[in-house]
Amino acid sequence: MTYYVGLMSGTSMDGIDAALADIGADGGFRLVATRSHPWPEELKQQLRELALPGENEIDRLGVADARAGEVLATAVMELLRSAGVRPEAVEAIGSHGQTVRHRPGASHPFTLQIGDPNRLATHTGITTITDFRRRDMAVGGQGAPLAPAFHKAVFGSSSENRIILNIGGIANLTWLPCDSRGKVLGFDTGPGNRLMDDWIARCRGESYDHEGAWASTGKVSVELLERLLTEPYFRQPAPKSTGTERFNLDWIDQLGGGMDARLDAEDVQATLLELTAVTITDAVRSLPVSKRLLICGGGARNDRLIARIAELLPDMETGTTTTAGIDPDWVEAGAFAWLAWRTINRLNGNLPEVTGAREAVILGGIYPA
Repeated sequence: MTYYVGLMSGTSMDGIDAALADIGADGGFRLVATRSHPWPEELKQQLRELALPGENEIDRLGVADARAGEVLATAVMELLRSAGVRPEAVEAIGSHGQTVRHRPGASHPFTLQIGDPNRLATHTGITTITDFRRRDMAVGGQGAPLAPAFHKAVFGSSSENRIILNIGGIANLTWLPCDSRGKVLGFDTGPGNRLMDDWIARCRGESYDHEGAWASTGKVSVELLERLLTEPYFRQPAPKSTGTERFNLDWIDQLGGGMDARLDAEDVQATLLELTAVTITDAVRSLPVSKRLLICGGGARNDRLIARIAELLPDMETGTTTTAGIDPDWVEAGAFAWLAWRTINRLNGNLPEVTGAREAVILGGIYPA
C-alpha cells in the first residue's frame, strides 16, 4: 500500500478534514481512514479576520501561518495514530492550507493559502506538498476549482453524464461527460454554507444551522433575494471562482440595502438558504443535460438545503457521493491526497478547461521531510 494524507479546510473554516488514502501506481484510490480536527477558537477567529482586509495584516498573517502549520501537523499525527499507521509509511501529505485571500480578477491575480508547510513537514517527518493553486494561476488560470480532476478520476461514468456538487463555504460544480473525449466543466457557483454560518453565528452564537432547522422556521424574503441575485458574479461566464472576499455579511447589507437589519433573523436565514439553492440550480441548468447530481461537502448535511435543491431540479436524480463510493464529508480531503500523488509522480493536477489555464501543469511546492 502507498499512503498519502490529504488535508482540507475550506472557507467555512469549520475544521480540518484529514484523510488517509491508499493510492496505487495507476491512480486507484481507496480511503483508509478519516478524522476531523477542530481549529482552536482563537486561531479560527484570526483566520476569519484575515480573510477580509484589515490592519497590520502582515504580522497577523505571519503568526497565523505558523500556528496553522502546527495545528495541521497535529491533525495529521492524530489521524495516523487512530489508523495505526506510522509516519514513515506515508509517501506525502497534500495540504490545501487555509485560504485567506483569493483574487483571480486582480490586475495581477493571486491566491493565498496559509499553514506553514515547513512546520508541517518538520513536525510530522513526512514530505509535504502545498500551495497547489498558484501554479495554475501562473499559466493564466483561476487557481480554482482543482477538485474536478479528482472528480473525473473517481466519479466519472461511461454510461451517464454526472454533476458533482461540492457545498462548502463556497459551492462549486463539476460536469463529467460520459464520453471520455468530452471536456470536463467546472466552476464556483457562489455562496454555499458560509453566509448561513455567519448569519446564525451573529444572531444566535451557533456555528452552523443544524440540518437547516432554523432556516425552516423562516419565510423567504422575495425582495431581499431578488436584490442579492443582481450580483454580477452569478451571470459571469466560466471559468470563474470566488470566495468570502466577495460573499460575506457586508455584501448582504450593502446589496440588500440594509434589509437584513429590518427582517426577522430567521427570515434572513431562510432567504440565504434559498439564495444558495437558486444559484446552484441555475448553474446546474446552464450545464449540458445530466442524469445524476452527486453532492458532497458540509452542505450535504443540511437537509433543508438538499431538499430545496431537489425540488428545483425535479428531473434529476439527486443524492450524495456515498452512492459512488466516497462519503461526502471526505471528498475534498481525498482530492488533496490524490493531488499530492499526482505531484510526486510529476503528473498535472489542473484541468485547463475548468480553470482557464493555458496548459496543464504540475501543481504545488514540495517540502521534503
